[in-house]
Amino acid sequence: MTHSIRFRLFIAFISVILVSIGTVYIFANQGAEEQIRQYEVHSQQVRISRMEHLLSRYYLEDGWTDIEPVIENMGTLYGQRIILTDSNGMVIGDSQGELAGEEFNSDWPSATLSPEENGEVVGTFYISPEPSIEFTLAQSLYGSINRFLLWSVLLAIGIALLITFVVSRRISAPIVALSTSARRLGQGDFSQRAIYRGKGELGELAKSFNSMARDLQRAEDLRRNMTVDIAHELRTPLSNIRGYLEAFRDGVVPVDDAAIHSLHEEAILLSRLVDDLQELSQAEAGELKLSRQKEDISLLVKRATAAIQAQATKKSISLTVELPHALHQVDVDPFRISQVLSALLQNAILHTDPGGQITVTAKESSNWITVSVADNGEGISEADLPNVFERFYRVDKSRTRATGGSGLGLTIAKYLVNAHGGEITVKSKLGNGSTFSFSIPLADAN
Repeated sequence: MTHSIRFRLFIAFISVILVSIGTVYIFANQGAEEQIRQYEVHSQQVRISRMEHLLSRYYLEDGWTDIEPVIENMGTLYGQRIILTDSNGMVIGDSQGELAGEEFNSDWPSATLSPEENGEVVGTFYISPEPSIEFTLAQSLYGSINRFLLWSVLLAIGIALLITFVVSRRISAPIVALSTSARRLGQGDFSQRAIYRGKGELGELAKSFNSMARDLQRAEDLRRNMTVDIAHELRTPLSNIRGYLEAFRDGVVPVDDAAIHSLHEEAILLSRLVDDLQELSQAEAGELKLSRQKEDISLLVKRATAAIQAQATKKSISLTVELPHALHQVDVDPFRISQVLSALLQNAILHTDPGGQITVTAKESSNWITVSVADNGEGISEADLPNVFERFYRVDKSRTRATGGSGLGLTIAKYLVNAHGGEITVKSKLGNGSTFSFSIPLADAN
């Protein structure tokens, strides 16, 4: 739990909130306290100024006669002890009525009285340093505000905890779900998908995960199909060989040239299948070795079509080659490119009905030469198009080894073209034929 992303998000959010609210509370508290202190200083100055003005006016009118009641009223009004002394320092007024007639000298806040025009000091009044009623009320108000602020902070923290819990849960939920799906995917459940419809980084991550899961599921399906197909492709010739040998042993079939020829054909089929699988394995591992040299692609096309012409004629298929007058040379392995051409031509003959048409063309564009093999055969459906270059994939599910091919030709062709730095593509529509094209760079472009 302590290492879960939800817990870490919760702790991170709470830390930020506590630091933010704590900082605001401390600054607000100190600021209010400082304002109250400044208020008391200002109030004290105002009180002293007022007392100075009132006492000066009183002296000018009546001297210090009956000043004691006035001092007592001032003390009651401001809630502080006030003492008035004459010019000789003798107490002539005490708001508490205790020091009248005594000498008084103190460091209390004070002010001298000089109401006469000649500036003569006629007295001094002192104010006790204890808090005034105003300051006491301000402190009481500050205490109430402070308690209210504290309760507000606690309430804000509580609400923040709740919101943080919900938000952290909302943020971490898709990540936890994605982690769970990834774990199950790693355990072999390729049906797992991330359900997240939001945008941003998490949305992109969910899309990438789903794309990866689909690719893995597709690869796993192809791997299983490949295993089944390999077993099937090997089983048929092996069963035939076994049947012949058992027939020879039991004397059912005589050991003659025809029987030996049939066994030889089955062995050749097995050998071709094993060679194709080995070549495909090398291509997938990037271990194909190319003997590249400058070649005339037109010559390679003519040789490949000439080699397959007999098969096309046998099936009453018209094979046409349309090449430009001159094409630049390409830097290729002639044997491998001939293998690609043979695979495409074999595939076209296989899927073209008798009386059909196959056309081989080539064109040069920029730094590339593109060779295309087009037929007017059965075509390929949109659902099958993405898979035609997968190993053992058959558009016609009823087709077997007996009706042609092991299902590896197009796959090997794709790897061979890629190894030359080129690209192979297919365009097709069901019932309207197919066009397989591969592009390879010119020799001068490498």
